Amino acid sequence: MSRVTGAAIRVLIVDDDFMVARVHTGFVEKVEGFEVVGVAHTAADALTQVAGTQPDLVLLDMYLPDRFGLDVLGELRQAGSDCDVIVITAARELDAVRGAIQRGVVDYVLKPFGFQDLRERLERYAAQRQLLRGDADRVDGQAEIDRVLARAGSGSTVLPKGLSPETVAVVADALRTADGTLSATEAAEAVGISRVSARRYLEYFVSTGRAEVTLRYGSTGRPERRYRRA
Repeated sequence: MSRVTGAAIRVLIVDDDFMVARVHTGFVEKVEGFEVVGVAHTAADALTQVAGTQPDLVLLDMYLPDRFGLDVLGELRQAGSDCDVIVITAARELDAVRGAIQRGVVDYVLKPFGFQDLRERLERYAAQRQLLRGDADRVDGQAEIDRVLARAGSGSTVLPKGLSPETVAVVADALRTADGTLSATEAAEAVGISRVSARRYLEYFVSTGRAEVTLRYGSTGRPERRYRRA
């Protein structure tokens, strides 16, 4: 996690679209405990502003006019920056999701999204950051570590065997953007995986409280399991 202060969490917004950047700025400034310290529209400007303003958190778009977001992430780390990064992008490619996770992003948010979604993610990030505050050199024990990881969300939680964080992200997006409820078959078609695999991911969301399940009864056969984001 990034450096810790008692002040508001300082945010740099990076997006090539001026209007989108303005909307994201408004969203962030409506969340208590956060302040926007800069807006960048290119990778070069983002790197310059990170060095100059020392933000705690960067909201980073992947599609920038002069460089791809993953390259910016790499350069930030090479330059020694310890700011946290939440990717906010339309990039759905698994290679992009995988690369972002490997570079240590704290969240990966697909466009478009609403204020409530971003607020929940920022508040979750702030809560995890708060848990890691303090002057102690050690944690009290496993329970404290588990509490921190639980607050981090799916990106930091140990997944059941056979589930990947990349597919968790895309199935979660399918669930988020569904019009009402979603079946395993519908999720499989939306994501491009088998129905059995889709159901495993959906049931995982149910077990972690991120989704709710209802039964739809037909005239014959077993009832269909329908999933909705919790």
